[in-house]
Amino acid sequence: MRPGDLGYMCALMVGDSLHLRRPYRLLLGVGCLVAVAILSIAAALAVTPMQTVQVAGQVIKVGAVPALSTSGPGQVSLFGQTLPTGMSFPGPIRPRLELSQITLNSELTNFVEGATATHAGLVLRSDLISGWERYFGWQAALAGLTSLLLAGAVAGWRRLPARSTVAVLAVALVVTELANLGAIAVAANRAQHALANVHSLNQLVGSVPAASPPVRKHRRVVVTGVQEVVMGDSTAAGAGLPLVAHPSAVDRACGRSSESYAAVLAAANGWKAVNLACDSATVKHGMLGSQTADGQVIPAQIEFASEISHPSVVIVSIGADDLQWAAILQVCAVSATCDSRASAAYFQQKLAAFSANYLQLLIQLGNLPGHPRVIINRYYDPFGADIDCITSHGLTAAKISTLSTWLNALNQVLAKGAAQFGFLSPQPSFAGHQLCSPQPYVQGLAARAPFHPTPLGQLAIALADQAAITQAVPTPTGPTPTGPSSTASAAP
Repeated sequence: MRPGDLGYMCALMVGDSLHLRRPYRLLLGVGCLVAVAILSIAAALAVTPMQTVQVAGQVIKVGAVPALSTSGPGQVSLFGQTLPTGMSFPGPIRPRLELSQITLNSELTNFVEGATATHAGLVLRSDLISGWERYFGWQAALAGLTSLLLAGAVAGWRRLPARSTVAVLAVALVVTELANLGAIAVAANRAQHALANVHSLNQLVGSVPAASPPVRKHRRVVVTGVQEVVMGDSTAAGAGLPLVAHPSAVDRACGRSSESYAAVLAAANGWKAVNLACDSATVKHGMLGSQTADGQVIPAQIEFASEISHPSVVIVSIGADDLQWAAILQVCAVSATCDSRASAAYFQQKLAAFSANYLQLLIQLGNLPGHPRVIINRYYDPFGADIDCITSHGLTAAKISTLSTWLNALNQVLAKGAAQFGFLSPQPSFAGHQLCSPQPYVQGLAARAPFHPTPLGQLAIALADQAAITQAVPTPTGPTPTGPSSTASAAP
């Protein structure tokens, strides 16, 4: 609608000379008021600042977001990703939450994972409702102000007399506030009912908590005198490279290599290291819960990490298998395009789900005994500008661009989550040594583990981790091993 059209119809409300029958003039006037109300409410939702509440030491910003449907979920922002709430809200105005600051404390786990009415859960309900009330108070005021500005502009443009101008302003304000308050009343009332049984952030976003490691009455120390613990997926395990010396059945199943970056760091620093990483590990199945690999049931990596006595550094590589990155590559190669609406929606759904699970992993890492330095590795870029060696396999420049964008999105989530917990998040550089280069740091398509690091790639990751550790704190020290540095497996 053009401003002139809006002014034209609004002028009809006050009897401006126009040769139309009275019913039509009334309908046009009502239409004008509705347009002013909608524009005012939408503008107020766009500019009203989100309100801040603190629950269990965590900082949450509370606001609202407009929607075109008559009912649906609200929004929760976590590490830059938007997740739908686990409950539905009626009306065109839905709650919006942003977990903007996370603090490791005794109530954080209950706040995120708790399934009972803990103190944090009760405060979550009351504070969110209080935050929404404050937000809607500001939003109602801004909606009213906007309606007065719009109606005043219309009256001035039409040069209406003072009495008519006052009438236009009054009617526009009343209609806008009635419409706005009606939508708010529905949203606020439904929010109170929806939150009646919510005791945690997981329930709010509809996420099923990943299994936490069991609590044992008598803790068992797997390896003593350890300075370095590595956890994660096939990148950390060293997929496709020679296995560790004297591998156990679990080492074989997980593909743990003697040339992984865990082994490189251990040898360079004289550390004793434990590599818990395993092929195909995800947050739920591998990190916080058990996974099955080659017929072996492998206990949760966090369980073993929590039983290692005061490591200095814990390094994590995770996320690719949560997103099913290998499957995405395969589908992308055989499809006409990678950035279809369906594939983009699938990736965003996977990334949002990973964000919720990643939060639980970060909490468990922050609660490790001794509070070791934690490093969350971002993923390397395997492609580069030269892709001549893979175009025959269906991976075009346009497809690589899409894959790189998605990989960057994953790295942003990893970095933002690590930063909120005070963890390091280095990104190794494979520049000049990508897949099609003369000396690639990435295994080729015919290798045992395509797109995974070569020994030189593992060295590049180790160098990035070493630089991060050196810049952050002095070189970790611990009990001096009685023999040469080693990388131990943690097979049960």
